[in-house]
Amino acid sequence: MSLLWKRIHSRYQREVQDLPIQGKKVVLLVLTRKFFCDNDTCCKRTFSERHPFVDANGKRTKRLEKNILFTSSQLSSINASKVLKNSNVDISKSSICVLLKKMPSIVDNLSVRKVCVDDFAIRKRFSYGTVMVDLETHRIIDLIPTRNTEEVRAWLATYPNIEVISRDGAQIYANASKKSHPGIVQVSDRFHMIKGLTEAMTKYIIREFPARLEIPAVSTNSEEHVKLINQRNHVDRVRFAQTKKAEGMTVNEIALLLHSSVKTIQKYLKLDTDKIEDKVIAREANHRLALQQKQEEVNTARKMACDGISIEQIAKEMHHTFKTIQNYLNPSYSVENKHYHARIPGKLAPYEAEVIKLRCEGMTYPCIHKIISEKGYEGSVASLRMFIQKERIRCVSSQKEEACSDYQPKEYVQRRSLTQLIYKGLDDVKTISQEQYEQVLKSYPMIADLYVTIKEFYEIIHSKHEEKLDAWLVKLEKFNIPELQTYVNGIRQDIVAVKNGIAMQYNNGLAEGSVNKLKVIKRIMYGRNSFELLKAKVLLHEQFCCEIN
Repeated sequence: MSLLWKRIHSRYQREVQDLPIQGKKVVLLVLTRKFFCDNDTCCKRTFSERHPFVDANGKRTKRLEKNILFTSSQLSSINASKVLKNSNVDISKSSICVLLKKMPSIVDNLSVRKVCVDDFAIRKRFSYGTVMVDLETHRIIDLIPTRNTEEVRAWLATYPNIEVISRDGAQIYANASKKSHPGIVQVSDRFHMIKGLTEAMTKYIIREFPARLEIPAVSTNSEEHVKLINQRNHVDRVRFAQTKKAEGMTVNEIALLLHSSVKTIQKYLKLDTDKIEDKVIAREANHRLALQQKQEEVNTARKMACDGISIEQIAKEMHHTFKTIQNYLNPSYSVENKHYHARIPGKLAPYEAEVIKLRCEGMTYPCIHKIISEKGYEGSVASLRMFIQKERIRCVSSQKEEACSDYQPKEYVQRRSLTQLIYKGLDDVKTISQEQYEQVLKSYPMIADLYVTIKEFYEIIHSKHEEKLDAWLVKLEKFNIPELQTYVNGIRQDIVAVKNGIAMQYNNGLAEGSVNKLKVIKRIMYGRNSFELLKAKVLLHEQFCCEIN
């Protein structure tokens, strides 16, 4: 120590900000020495003293910087700056960003052995990145701003000891993994296998079947339900809709039960059941009021005529036409409308019996429309659908019964219910009953065969019998459905990874969850969302989570 003071060049004072104490700003005044350098090869002749609690040129203590980084990992840089300033920590949003970008990587590339990768949107439909998650530690270990095959290959090559990689069915990651690590075990995610199959099946059902499948009526329709289908029972329909909504049914499910549109059910749910009136009663009341007002007008016109006022003057004062006043003055005139209770015949009236007969034979609405249009019908296809729907709740006349003596009641099953049954159990789909399901399978045998095949695939996955996959693919090909054939081709192209996905316990769930975490952090960073900053925030968040746990 006696010689040390001889090497001291000078002393200066550093101001280092520290954690606040009791809400007060704390600045440390550190007396720092400068020494002569005895190294002849060094370009500098003096150097400053180093302190363990602060970086070489730092203006904040290490513990304060850690606190700043922790705050910024939970908030955007702008909000983090505001929160810290309220705590008497002077730092700008730009300085926070600089601190984040200086964060060193704490992951040892040589220790990474089992990973899962997935893509995420940096800017949707324009740019995408790739995230890597360690299957053993469940932590995000790295991100890159691309999903290009060659760049992903170079990135994976920086992790030389990777043995297992879990991924989705994208060939980008399959080819990149094969090129970077030829002997790597690739595992295709089971969720994406099932998702691909359900999407292919859904596309086929939407392409092949109408929105509502017609089946013979089953015995589940009680008298009460038939009454509810009748549009005239307005009050009962509104109460039924509100009750089912309170029980947890969706608007679409209620609309299917009442044979109504979604907009109609939405209107029902907004109504006050205590204030609504039956439509029939309200219509009759309005009709009686109109008759009363009209009778008063007739009496007024006749009184004015008795007083000697001309018809032209009466028409002018009462704002009616000359002909109307003439009718009012006719002694045989009645205010009753003879057609009030009668059904006004429309464009479809001459063809109603034929439409019912053709529909009973199973002919589609466009085909029926084409036939009757050649005979003079000028209406639309939608009018045919509306007529048949009303016909199910209207009493069929004797003439129509003779035209279609073999008529059988029909009901409809929503196509969406069939697509839900691909990945749900029958008890979980509220829009179709057991009887309706059995009737659908009888009426459409192709759907029954497809459901059986799908269940076989689920059994193969859950039982981990990957050796049965080849036979199942051959069975699926026999349906000769283009959507399913495309799915089979994709499976065969990646058959080894698919079998590994069935046999092994690895999956891509961690990567999918990490993508959701990325989206949350990206939205928190509004205004400053460069990829470098996003990566720093994500890795910092993972670091703090690891320390807390």
